[in-house]
Amino acid sequence: MSNHFTGLRLGPPAEDPRLDLTDLFAFQSPANPARTVLILNSNTFGIADAFHPDAVYRINVDNDGDAETDVAFSVVFSKPENGRQRATVYMATGTEARESEAVGSPIITDAEVSFGVEASPVTSGTHTFFAGSRSDPFFVDFAGILAAFNWKDGKNFTDLKDVHPFPWTGNDTLAAYNAFGIVLELPTSELGPNPSLGIWGRASVRSNGKLDHVDRAGHPTIASFFNTDETKEEYNRTEPANDRALFLHQAVEILEHNGGYSAQQAEAVIDDAGLLPDMLRYDPARPAKYPNGRALTDHVVAARLAMISNNNVPSDGLGPHDDLLEAFPYLGAPHPNPPPPPPPPE
Repeated sequence: MSNHFTGLRLGPPAEDPRLDLTDLFAFQSPANPARTVLILNSNTFGIADAFHPDAVYRINVDNDGDAETDVAFSVVFSKPENGRQRATVYMATGTEARESEAVGSPIITDAEVSFGVEASPVTSGTHTFFAGSRSDPFFVDFAGILAAFNWKDGKNFTDLKDVHPFPWTGNDTLAAYNAFGIVLELPTSELGPNPSLGIWGRASVRSNGKLDHVDRAGHPTIASFFNTDETKEEYNRTEPANDRALFLHQAVEILEHNGGYSAQQAEAVIDDAGLLPDMLRYDPARPAKYPNGRALTDHVVAARLAMISNNNVPSDGLGPHDDLLEAFPYLGAPHPNPPPPPPPPE
């Protein structure tokens, strides 16, 4: 739910799990603080068996504070054949980085996608890359969330119930599931001169000869806690530079309703967190811990519920998954026999 279920009715965008961006991470390489790790995950519950061959998966970086992309890493995948697939990564800068297509110079070419337990990273020049199936690192008590919010009729999780005690179950819903991971490690200097970066992901798919933007990922949990079905699709199509004009009023109203904030207090909370424009803020000179970047161990649901409720929601008691790796690609090995996806909530 960090960025899972970004389509309508808590489903995947465009009803295609391959296009469901689940999480975005940005943190220093544990082995070299002068390098940055960027991770864009997709495919809730690991339902799909390959990346979408007609999609562009994109990590965008704003390095001058104008909420426009200055550096873009576009990843495209071959059509899967006999259980195998290959990935190519393009890097674009400046105005070229703002084009929807996978443009720029190839920095990784025809890398083998890993669908088995063993990861197959590729190094080319200063870049190290991985794409494939991994254990989903996101932890959430989804049953507790469902019980605590009036989420039906397209509301998602914007209407918090007055429940005491809070209905946590202690169950980490995603602990047994996989996701697709795109992992890129590179010199931080390649991301640009401004110490404070804005990072966001995008999934676009080709339809009738053009790319349609169907999902995006910046700050965790924005899709479900600050959007309803009435706004999700517009939000997923929108560029961050337009976020405040289009969505600030809705975010303020949600904080007023759920946390008892005044309008002025709500806007200050949004601004303090750098929530809109919706880009993950990251100063690589400081240790990554959300909201400065995002590490794989950060409890982002706790952070978001604290914001929404004005610190009135108790801890769910969950912690990070124990299968994370200390070295590249950092995401744990995929579960060999994950359970079937749970049925959609009624």
